[in-house]
Amino acid sequence: MSLLIISISIIMMSLASILSKKSFFDREKLSPFECGFDPKTPARLTFSLRFFLIAVIFLIFDVEIALLIPFLYIFNYSNLFMWTLTSMTFLLILLVGLYHEWNQGALNWAD
Repeated sequence: MSLLIISISIIMMSLASILSKKSFFDREKLSPFECGFDPKTPARLTFSLRFFLIAVIFLIFDVEIALLIPFLYIFNYSNLFMWTLTSMTFLLILLVGLYHEWNQGALNWAD
């Protein structure tokens, strides 16, 4: 039974591959469409390094906030002192990191 399923799958994939091939090769059809702009010119624009830095900081703190969510679920199942110590240590590390980024001026958008 599995041999039959595998052979039907191979036949279907082969037919799809053969039938989906483009038979009309035109230079205009093969070139990428970029909203009327000539694709031969460089399309790169200058990238804001400040935007990239703020995006990376946002991602880091977003992941750290996602790591705080399990603290709420284990509150009922753990020792209150250890839970408080662990969560306060984690929050202190977050706050020290935020203060450092703020002190370095990484959160200021305009100079």
